[in-house]
Amino acid sequence: MAYPSQLGFQDASSPGMEELLHFHDHTLMIVFLISTLVLYTITIMMTTPLTNTNSMDAQEVEMVWTILPAIIMVVIALPSLRILYLMDEVDEPHITVKSVGHQWYWSYEYTDYNNISFDAYMMPSNDLYHGLFRLLEVDNHMVVPMESPVRMLITAEDVLHSWTIPSLGVKTDAVPGRLNQTTFIATRPGLYYGQCSEICGANHSFMPIVVESVPTKYFEDWSLLMLDV
Repeated sequence: MAYPSQLGFQDASSPGMEELLHFHDHTLMIVFLISTLVLYTITIMMTTPLTNTNSMDAQEVEMVWTILPAIIMVVIALPSLRILYLMDEVDEPHITVKSVGHQWYWSYEYTDYNNISFDAYMMPSNDLYHGLFRLLEVDNHMVVPMESPVRMLITAEDVLHSWTIPSLGVKTDAVPGRLNQTTFIATRPGLYYGQCSEICGANHSFMPIVVESVPTKYFEDWSLLMLDV
């Protein structure tokens, strides 16, 4: 989860988020170089007397500021497209979970795993105990096995929502009447917090998401426990 005064992204907990962080660092270096060049040019123009102000022919300059931006765009676009296709690829997921957004809670259905279904509401502040996070904790976690490809089918019942887990690199709109698909792999056990990222009404900020990644054995025990409930 995020912490106070955080400037960067959350630590990556999935291969997709690791790729996004690498792309962010790659692009940020290019932005720094461009900003430095522009600042240098402005400084030179402000401190050096202007000469050749009547020059009408500057083919070299025209070529540089046309070709150089094109090269920069290609250097940014190619890794961006690569990550886009990697994140859209769903290759033999081990489990499929359907998430439905409501005003204002999430419901989950494990459609191919014992037909488990439950709702996840935000826990009121009065019910929180030490170690739980206000406005982020829910009464029922979405439990998934770690190191396993998980396919998410995301939709909504009423208005637009958005199912978002920053540390897993997942942000998918929940659209009424439409199933959107995404995938992730949690590389380590833990709790991953997220929130609805589409303004969906008065209680938009009160429908958090908690994904709990556990070893496969514990996931199987949890699924049997949910069947008994």
